Amino acid sequence: MKREWWHSLTVYQIYTRSFCDSNGDGIGDFGGILQKLDYLQELGVGAIWLSPFNDSPNYDNGYDVSDYYKVMEEAGTMEELEELIAACEKREIVVMMDLVLNHSSHLHPWFLEARKDRNSKYHDFYIWKEGTKEQPPEGGGAFFGGSTWEWVPEVQEYYYHSFSVMQPDLNWKNPSLRKELYRMIQFWMDKGIRGFRLDAIDNIVKDGHGGNDTHSEQIHTYLMEMNQNTYGKSEQILTVGETGGATVEMAQQYSDPESQELSMIFQFELMGIDGIRSGNWDPKPYTLPQLKQLFEKWQTGLEEKGWNSLFWGNHDFPRVVSRFGNDREPYREKSAKMLAVLLHGMKGTPYIYQGGRNRYDKCVRASDRGLSGYRVCKFCRRP
Repeated sequence: MKREWWHSLTVYQIYTRSFCDSNGDGIGDFGGILQKLDYLQELGVGAIWLSPFNDSPNYDNGYDVSDYYKVMEEAGTMEELEELIAACEKREIVVMMDLVLNHSSHLHPWFLEARKDRNSKYHDFYIWKEGTKEQPPEGGGAFFGGSTWEWVPEVQEYYYHSFSVMQPDLNWKNPSLRKELYRMIQFWMDKGIRGFRLDAIDNIVKDGHGGNDTHSEQIHTYLMEMNQNTYGKSEQILTVGETGGATVEMAQQYSDPESQELSMIFQFELMGIDGIRSGNWDPKPYTLPQLKQLFEKWQTGLEEKGWNSLFWGNHDFPRVVSRFGNDREPYREKSAKMLAVLLHGMKGTPYIYQGGRNRYDKCVRASDRGLSGYRVCKFCRRP
C-alpha cells in the first residue's frame, strides 16, 4: 500500500466547550485551543479533531446543526476560528471538522420551511411518510428513545429521525440536498479545514421500513460522489467516517484508496466488547483472549487493503482507564501508560480523547434553561 502523509499522524479530539476557556465565561472556546497549541505540538499531535462547532441549539452536544456556515457563538467568532486554523498551519497541525451529514437540527432553516409546506423545495430535503396522528408509519425505535417517526400537523405527515426528535434525517436521495452539502464542505475546505470526521455516515441510506440500511451499497455510491465533488479534489484532506456496524470487509471497501471514498473509518466492534451503548452504558463481561483476538482481526484484516483507525474511546464512551485498566491509585497512571503503549504500537492512525466531557460524565452544574424550558447543564448542554 502507498504510504500516505496521514499514516504517521496522531489525532487529538477536542470538545471545545470543556477544553480551555479564554474569556472567563466558564465555557471553552477557540481562543482557549489557541493558547494550548504549543503544548499540543510538544505532545506530538499532528491533527486536532474539533467536535461540532457549527451553530446549534445544543440539544445533542452540537450534533444538531442549525446553520452549517456559522460557528457557535459560545465557541467564538469565524475570525477567531480562522486565526486558530492559521496558527495550526504554522505548526503543521491539521484541523479536522466534525461533519454532521445524516441529519440537521429541527431549527435549521431548511426544516423550518420543510414543515410548513409539502410543496416547498426544502420539504424533500427530509424524509416524510403519510399517516394519521393516531397511526404512525412502521418503524423501529430511535436511538435516543421513542419512535423514529414524528407527526407534523401543518403538513399532515411524519418525518423520520434516527436519533432525537430534534434531529430530522436528511434525504440523501435528493440530488439538490447533496449539492448543498457538497457546497458547504467546499466552503470549509476554502477556510483551511484539512480533515473531516463524518458523523453517523453509514445511516444516510434508509431501508424503507423506518430504519437505516447500514449495509447498503448505495452508501458507497454517495461517498464516491461526495469524494469526487469535495475532499477528493485534494490530496491534503484526511477523512474518517463513523460507521459503527462496519465489518472488516466493509472497512476495506470504505478505506481502499481505489474506492475513492474515505481515508479510514471508525468501527465500534472494540467499543462493544465490554458494554452496550444506548441511552446509558451497560457493562458486560469479556476476557483478555477475546480482546486480543479482536485486535488481531482488525490488524490483519486491513494489513494489505484499507487502513485502521486506533482508539480506546471518544465523547460517546466511558473513560478508557475505567473500562480497560484500573482507575484507582496506585494503578491509574500505570494503566493509562499501558493502554497508550498498546494503542500506539499497532498499525493505524491513533485518535486520542484525553479530556473534555462525554455522555457518561456527571454534570457539575445546571444554571440555565434549554429551548424547551427544561434545565440543562451550562457546561455540556445536556438535561
